[in-house]
Amino acid sequence: MTVEFGVSTRYLHMLSERSLRFPSTTKGRVSHSYSDSNSNHKNILSHHHPNTLTDFTGFHGKDMSSHFLSCLTELLTTYVQSEGDRSTKVLDFHHPHQLAEMMSHCLEIHPEARDMEQLLSDCRETLKYCVKTGHPHFFNQLSTGVDIVGVAGAWLAASANTNMFTYEAAPVFTLMEEVVLTRMRKLIGWEDGEAMFAPGGAISNLYGVLLARHRHSPDVKTKGINGARLVIMTSEQSHFSITRAAMILGIGTTNVIYIKCHSNGKMDVKDLKDQISKARRAGIDVLMVNATCGTTVLGAYDPLDDMADICQEFGIWLHCDCAWGGGALLSRDYKHLVKGIHSYLRDRVKVRAGFHLIVEEIEAPNVCFWYLPTAWRTRPLSQIKDEHLHKIAPAVKARMMEAGTLMVQYQPLGNMPNLFRVAVSNPALTRSDLDFLLDELDNMGNEIPVPSDW
Repeated sequence: MTVEFGVSTRYLHMLSERSLRFPSTTKGRVSHSYSDSNSNHKNILSHHHPNTLTDFTGFHGKDMSSHFLSCLTELLTTYVQSEGDRSTKVLDFHHPHQLAEMMSHCLEIHPEARDMEQLLSDCRETLKYCVKTGHPHFFNQLSTGVDIVGVAGAWLAASANTNMFTYEAAPVFTLMEEVVLTRMRKLIGWEDGEAMFAPGGAISNLYGVLLARHRHSPDVKTKGINGARLVIMTSEQSHFSITRAAMILGIGTTNVIYIKCHSNGKMDVKDLKDQISKARRAGIDVLMVNATCGTTVLGAYDPLDDMADICQEFGIWLHCDCAWGGGALLSRDYKHLVKGIHSYLRDRVKVRAGFHLIVEEIEAPNVCFWYLPTAWRTRPLSQIKDEHLHKIAPAVKARMMEAGTLMVQYQPLGNMPNLFRVAVSNPALTRSDLDFLLDELDNMGNEIPVPSDW
């Protein structure tokens, strides 16, 4: 059995704030501030006088390198601090052709080398037009917020530039790795076993499928795939990386069998057992079953106990994709629910006009909903055509990107039309931020007219 456990220190901070404890057993000049006549938002990076960070007069050799790093540290520190400023925008949006023209001095590859002063200027310009993923009003991806300890760790690791080949080359990091991975295994409840770090959830799932394949057919490592058909079973709401892993490892995307889900996003274990039995009757080997602990859209946890019983009955490898919901293992009682500020957002959506909750019993910090502009509210949601509902979220998103004050993701799910998904993972969030989210989204979409064939 494999468990992919994706927990950042950001999530640890969130849990500690909720009084959860670990159980005993992650050559252009610098542009100045932008202004928006319709907004009070400002660009924090423009507060420093340009010469403060770009004057290299009198510096040479090692002194210049040291000065460059000092200036860059000040620039990055200012940027990290600015991400938490709610008076700033999440992004200063420009269409691709506009941004390419505005940043041509940074994007063009010049025939001569650039001096340190220009490099620093380009760094500052780059940060100015980046999306502030640590901003309290950025909800677009699962990973939001900024963790100062994590930033410091990344800086330290980059400065050390250590390759983890052997203890000889990396004595300190080798010991760190062993201590952290041992602790992570104990959090899961394993006293033995093996673990490794991976750069992300998609790669972790690839490793999980690789392990399952090696257990089933160890000769593949040396002799290659012999043509026997192997299938993977995973929920229809699981992450795309399971299918991608099947493609990369030669199993084939058509050999991924998608198991039905209930309306709350959980895998239907009856369908799982039926599909396994059907495969066995056809002489097809089931390589592994993938259980998702925290789906990326609805945040659902598949019924692990029931799935484990089925896999044990049939002798099938069980892989648990815990990249999003694995943080629940850090709660005091190993609860599969982590209650927090996302419950406040769910309750607000339930009672607010024009907002329609997709799933009321949420398990992970995901809140999904449909939004109806004012003119659309003369009809109940059930009487609005899916093709019309499908177009609302993209229209709101277009306005959202232009304004730059908020970022929320939308997407379809199965046969359902486009819906908004808010993933709450930023430890700096307050109830006021969630109220702002709903108010701003409503302001942006309020005037969208009903379709002509209404």
